[in-house]
Amino acid sequence: MTVRTRILILLSAVVALAAVGVASVLHASARADRRDQTQAGGPKVTPGTVSLTGHGRMVFRNMAWGPHRDELTTVPASDPAGPRTASGVKCLRFYAASGTGVCLQAVHGPVSDTYRALILDDRLRARDHYDVPGIPSRARVSPTGHFAAWTAFVGGDSYAGTNFSTRTAIVDARTGELIPSLEAFRIVKDGHSYRAADTNFWGVTFAADDRTFYATLATRGSTYLVRGDLRTRTVTTLHANVECPSLSPDGTRVAYKKRVKGLSKDAPWRLYVLDLHTMRETPLAEPRSVDDQVVWKDTRTIVYALPGDYGADLYQVPADGSGQPRRISEAAVSPAYPH
Repeated sequence: MTVRTRILILLSAVVALAAVGVASVLHASARADRRDQTQAGGPKVTPGTVSLTGHGRMVFRNMAWGPHRDELTTVPASDPAGPRTASGVKCLRFYAASGTGVCLQAVHGPVSDTYRALILDDRLRARDHYDVPGIPSRARVSPTGHFAAWTAFVGGDSYAGTNFSTRTAIVDARTGELIPSLEAFRIVKDGHSYRAADTNFWGVTFAADDRTFYATLATRGSTYLVRGDLRTRTVTTLHANVECPSLSPDGTRVAYKKRVKGLSKDAPWRLYVLDLHTMRETPLAEPRSVDDQVVWKDTRTIVYALPGDYGADLYQVPADGSGQPRRISEAAVSPAYPH
């Protein structure tokens, strides 16, 4: 092969790679433009006022394509598939209770994105903000609205495997006092103090006493439900194989995702409810793998997201193991029932 031939082959390869790169950029740009356009047959979304007070409403991140994509929107809780009112506030993850909201946002920069947590008042106005050290994953507010928590990936971007690291923070929404990482808490495991270099926490859920919370602790290849104490800065293991717990409104049960043997490593979970008094597990009627921190609509029903045509759809299922899952809202994620 002559030098000239080699140069021509090299130039051809460079041109081909450049063409692929341009095509990829154009395709991504076209898709982004399409996402800004309202799609026929999708949910009706109009701008308006969204409040985090009052009963009978559901607030969530709107995933429908159009000018209000990623904005917090509200619908009547009795009509979750009905017309949506958009707030103008964009969040990747969201939760709210008692007039306080937490919104995890991306801050787009010239080179890469950074992330932050906003503490919102009942009119979705930012009261405070905090840096988030990675990709937002989970968010919760205590029933009183006094505390907020969030989890971010600081290594990896999925719970499905084992090669990831998380950082979970809790903030007092009244004073602004921040606990930047639960890894500073003392761990009590099997009745003894426990330390390990590989501990990870995620998925905080609060009790109503402004002291107790529950979360997932991962260490040495296993996960545990832990009960935390904000005053003593201690967490205590309660039950194995629990991820992304969500405490029931009456404080008696935890809904969570559990790894089940024999399932795909990319979709290994099933939904369960744990009775905190008896430690009895009840499998729920959802047969699909759910990678979400579920929300209790009331003491009988849980709501969660599954992949959909526009990112995610919301489903509900009875919390006692009966019934069947039912889709309640398309193109939606991160629901809350503030009151």
